[in-house]
Amino acid sequence: MIDKEKVKQAVRLLIEAFGEDPEREGLIDTPARAAALYEEVLKGYADSAARHLKKTFECGGNELVLERNIKFYSLCEHHLLPFFGKVHIAYIPDGRVVGLSKLARTVEVFARRLQLQERMTKQIAEAVFSELKPRGVLVVVEAEHLCISMRGVKKSESRTVSAASAGEVPDSVKAFVLGKIKAV
Repeated sequence: MIDKEKVKQAVRLLIEAFGEDPEREGLIDTPARAAALYEEVLKGYADSAARHLKKTFECGGNELVLERNIKFYSLCEHHLLPFFGKVHIAYIPDGRVVGLSKLARTVEVFARRLQLQERMTKQIAEAVFSELKPRGVLVVVEAEHLCISMRGVKKSESRTVSAASAGEVPDSVKAFVLGKIKAV
């Protein structure tokens, strides 16, 4: 997916645009390092949530499943700066569940792309709902955006919270999930 040669060229041009010498000892390998970085942090384009969520297990019930504090790192598509935080996924199964690590892998699929937090939240909820076919799903994402913390308004410690749901999620479940998240 990533054209590493183009990334190297672009980073070299950026270094020059900053008034630096791309041949300087500390910068000479920076284009290659940056290309490797972007290949790693944007690997979600080459993956799919369906691949991770396809294997399910009989659970014989429909009690709430909540996986919270799934850490993630992503890149804001507006500034190419990181945003990072935690994803909380709750779903009400309809007789089948997925391995818990698969929820974390699903988060990675969408976090490892140029992203908007609100879109990522919705994509995770839609993938879980589409693939697991639960009665309902609720996804809450809390994140710090470096485009707010280190530039512009420079408001460190601010957090953005977004939520998305699909299917039937009773208000009592929403309240329970949000209460558990606040308790962290």
